[in-house]
Amino acid sequence: MKKAFGSSETSDAPLSSAQEAGGLIFISGQIHANKDWKLIGQSIEERFHAAMKRIEDVLTEAGLGIDHIVHVRLYLTDIKELPALNEVYKSYFQHPLPARTALGVSNLPLGASLEIEVVAAR
Repeated sequence: MKKAFGSSETSDAPLSSAQEAGGLIFISGQIHANKDWKLIGQSIEERFHAAMKRIEDVLTEAGLGIDHIVHVRLYLTDIKELPALNEVYKSYFQHPLPARTALGVSNLPLGASLEIEVVAAR
């Protein structure tokens, strides 16, 4: 049985913010945007905080927290920002760290430069 989280009903995008199946919560990629979908954050640290805030909101709705994340996928339009992102990343996650993938991509939705997708376990 699936259960959706997030406010996808208010979005024009054909997706759910998150789906739970088998005790895993799959959170759609989140960019560094506010609730009005305006991009925010100048530095990679600010953009990371903004995207993680969106993820935290969905996790909270599901009754979970950051410590439930087991996999992170990062999409960056400038992969050279990864070392700086790693520094702020460490402030969110404790050992054992989630499995992670980091990808350099040419474009992201709305012109974002960072998108974060996660899987959490109940």
